[in-house]
Amino acid sequence: MGNMKELLQSALKDAFQSLFDEGGKTLSCEGEPSFDVTFPKDDSHGDYTSNIALSLARHLKQSPLDIAHRLEEQLSKDNRLRQFTIEVVAPGYINFSATPEMLAGIVAEICAKKNEYGAQERNDHGKILLEFISANPTGPLHMGNARGGFFGDTLSRILKKCGYDVSTEYYVNDAGEQVAKLGHSVLKDTEAVYGGEYIDDLGKRWARQSGTSSTTDPRVVGAWAGRIVLEEYIQKTVSERMGISFDDFISEKNDIVEAGYVDRAISFLKEEGLTHEEQGALWLRTTQYGDDKDRVLIKANGERTYFASDCGYLLHKKERGFDRISEVWGADHHGYVARFHAAAEALGFARDRVTFTLVQLVRLVKNGQEVRMSKRAGNIVTVDELLNRIDVDVVRFFFLMYSPDTHMNFDMGLAEERSQKNPVFYVQYAHARMASIFRKAEEELGMNMQEFSVNQEEIHLQNSKEILLVRHLAKFSEVLCSAVETSTVHQLPQYAIRLADLFHSFYNECTVLDSGNMPVTRSRLALVGATKNVLAETLRLIGVSVPERM
Repeated sequence: MGNMKELLQSALKDAFQSLFDEGGKTLSCEGEPSFDVTFPKDDSHGDYTSNIALSLARHLKQSPLDIAHRLEEQLSKDNRLRQFTIEVVAPGYINFSATPEMLAGIVAEICAKKNEYGAQERNDHGKILLEFISANPTGPLHMGNARGGFFGDTLSRILKKCGYDVSTEYYVNDAGEQVAKLGHSVLKDTEAVYGGEYIDDLGKRWARQSGTSSTTDPRVVGAWAGRIVLEEYIQKTVSERMGISFDDFISEKNDIVEAGYVDRAISFLKEEGLTHEEQGALWLRTTQYGDDKDRVLIKANGERTYFASDCGYLLHKKERGFDRISEVWGADHHGYVARFHAAAEALGFARDRVTFTLVQLVRLVKNGQEVRMSKRAGNIVTVDELLNRIDVDVVRFFFLMYSPDTHMNFDMGLAEERSQKNPVFYVQYAHARMASIFRKAEEELGMNMQEFSVNQEEIHLQNSKEILLVRHLAKFSEVLCSAVETSTVHQLPQYAIRLADLFHSFYNECTVLDSGNMPVTRSRLALVGATKNVLAETLRLIGVSVPERM
């Protein structure tokens, strides 16, 4: 079906221009209206709706309903829209509904393409580096890290589905003062900062392997402990429990600082005249790029700042050929966005090619009360603790259901439900039911569903439940495009829930398997197959398993 929104927007612009060219009243570019083509909130209002006439009315001082009717007349002449019916409704909206023939074509297309439906090819957006989680290697991952991790992983899957060249990366902050703080904590000296069972474990392991003559230098101890935390508490949890695979883990210490990227970035910024000295320190003129104040690169004592390391990391990204950066950070880092944006622009990234998603906190609740766990990592709930109690499919789906910029209460009671009250099981059950229909078609009707295929002419959509289901299937590509354009992913779990709703409604009203009416059976099996393909692909993009039986 392609991107119907883009087609409709183009058709509406052409209709607008034709209408006013004919009347000798061509508007200037400044006078052209801004308008939307959106999905209507009420399914009875069609597949798409536009407010163009309401927007034009402000320019032309005319009735939006009159303008809409005049635009409708122009649109009816456009061959691109021959598979749509067009309707004008008060106070001036123009609604577009796909014809049954068009919907039948969508079912046939999905059945032919299977999991490739919705995939796109894009070669004009360059290389994207998506960085997420990047928690300090000083302790186990917590729920905020998990929310950002599942978000980043899902966004990368959607980007790849939509044809983007994207790489994922975890930046290991192993060169700052936090390393020494971890060392102090393992040694349990007067400068200890971190606490919890994992620190006790690390302390015992250090004592066993070090002996009485070994160093007590907190940086040495911290570097040793940081490697263990990264390998056993972060990488293992990320890959084996969260189901996330990173293309690269980049070490600040080894890959950025010791490789000379920080010094090279500072030299470049100096040569470009973007630095100045004040009170013995070297500053980057970040105010030139919208920051509220300039930022220190080198302190008066000669020490490189963490911000200088960021500049080195940005240069590292640039030299690897990335021209677009997508950063997923915790909301507590919001104050750092402007300076990072400024540094990126100073080092050659276009401003609109650096985007940020700030992920808000998660609170565990059950029966309205906050849930406390074992505090294995001190005063936080770790990802491992949560996944010991709740299945990863449920955690992923729940975290992804909400926009990352909203605070979230994770309902433990609902998450522990293994029934259709739980949205994850509800959606998975819909897929299992579709698989069951296919098995029955083989067992009861002797059909080979592995080789089952239909052409568009065999698909007849007559029941309103069938039509509503296909109309939702047709939105899949544009839901993916919207997720990419807005760097959000919560549309997908919501799309899956609605798809399951419509499928269950269709199944409860329409008989799929009828040995006495094979044409209807074949048509409805095609619809079930198309729905199964799209739902399975939606769950795959979310990272949730797709059961054949439940």
